[in-house]
Amino acid sequence: MNLNKVLLIGRLTADPQLRTTTGGQPVASFSIATNRVWTDRQGAKQQDVQFHNIVVWGRQAEIANQFLKKGSMAYIEGRLQTRNWQDKQGQNRWTTEVICERMQLGPRGGEGGGTFPRDENQQQDNNAGKDAPAEEDLPEINIDEERGVNPKDIPF
Repeated sequence: MNLNKVLLIGRLTADPQLRTTTGGQPVASFSIATNRVWTDRQGAKQQDVQFHNIVVWGRQAEIANQFLKKGSMAYIEGRLQTRNWQDKQGQNRWTTEVICERMQLGPRGGEGGGTFPRDENQQQDNNAGKDAPAEEDLPEINIDEERGVNPKDIPF
């Protein structure tokens, strides 16, 4: 049995670059940084940063371009692929990339990974309601400790 599976959670090092193939297929590429922290034998905290090149195809590429930006956190699930080519000087070049098969966007807003969406017009609309209460009034569910939860009491 063979397995080629990659799971990454990290932050984008730059905004995604969206292109379209000659056949009209959208493809986005970006890099994710992952950190590893450990304590060495002397008790000193150590840190290592790795950078991973990500390639996303189809509708996911469009979503990545629309919602991800530099500093955004993302979960990437995919497979490793190595490709080679010859540069202008005739040198053979190799690169290994993660071909994204599944992507989840990280937390929204603040320090968690950027503000949604990236479109300035929508951004202004989102800022219009800043004076509104932060949370809706939620209905109260009365629970009789002896009886437990009655499904009829749940408002949804």
